[in-house]
Amino acid sequence: MASMIDGVDQRTQLVGHNRLELLLFQLGTKQRFGINVFKVKEAIPCPTLTRIPNSHPVVKGTAHIRGMAISIFDLSLGIGGRPVEDISKSFVIITEYNRSVQGFLVSNIERIINTSWADILPPPSAVGRNNYMTAITNIDNELIEIIDVEKVMSEVIGNDLTVSENLVKNFAEQNAEQRPHILVADDSSVARNQIKRTMEQIGVDTTIVNDGRKALEQLQEWAEQGIDVKNHIAMMISDIEMPEMDGYTLTSEVRKDPLLKDIKILLHTSMSGNFNTTMVEKVGADRFIPKFSPDDLAIAVQGLIEEWKVPGTS
Repeated sequence: MASMIDGVDQRTQLVGHNRLELLLFQLGTKQRFGINVFKVKEAIPCPTLTRIPNSHPVVKGTAHIRGMAISIFDLSLGIGGRPVEDISKSFVIITEYNRSVQGFLVSNIERIINTSWADILPPPSAVGRNNYMTAITNIDNELIEIIDVEKVMSEVIGNDLTVSENLVKNFAEQNAEQRPHILVADDSSVARNQIKRTMEQIGVDTTIVNDGRKALEQLQEWAEQGIDVKNHIAMMISDIEMPEMDGYTLTSEVRKDPLLKDIKILLHTSMSGNFNTTMVEKVGADRFIPKFSPDDLAIAVQGLIEEWKVPGTS
């Protein structure tokens, strides 16, 4: 099973071309789900699990895999479904999200498909805010759900959204004369809330959209209204993997537009890998940081805001 994702590092040519690969899997029903291959380290039959006393019900146990103790999440239970009953017939998808490695217990792993972010769409508004979908797509005339894994992890592990007191004080002093305004693009409701809360603490106003295409449309709308966008907003924070248009493509489109090209751009993603640094340079983003540390985000944002305050700084 691990061989399905061998050579992930060689797939980096997909990045920056608005394309991705999805690993398809099931959670005990006929419904198929997908996860970005770039977040997957390995896919294996479920190993022996050690139960952890008083742990969250979604944490099925801990497994020792390649010298690491890894928490294994029951993904079906995590999104409100029935718990896995027979782990001996199950599989584990080992992933790296938000600077941590964890496994997700699934009932079946199918195959990897290559698709375009243009074919990955936001979930219908009718599903409400409490769903666990971050996006959907159609494969072989069947709806594939892409789970908001960051939301599952947040509910199980929790998040510290507090910026250090000394940073809050310093940033308040630096921004006393002008409260900066930034644009944020992220498809995860959890990530949007994390960024918004962090920015509120350091005195930064936000306009928030759900994906790269909406971000580009918002920037173009401001420009069409005669607004000098590079002065209207101090910078843009963008996730990398988003429905319809990924963060790399968004950055490339912004850099090609004469009215938008000078906007400061910070790419902020739960994806890991050396390709991120390379792609940041290739598409022309100003900075990249992995999710999620409120202090790291606050420091990166403030650094770009200081550059924005000095015309011509790159």
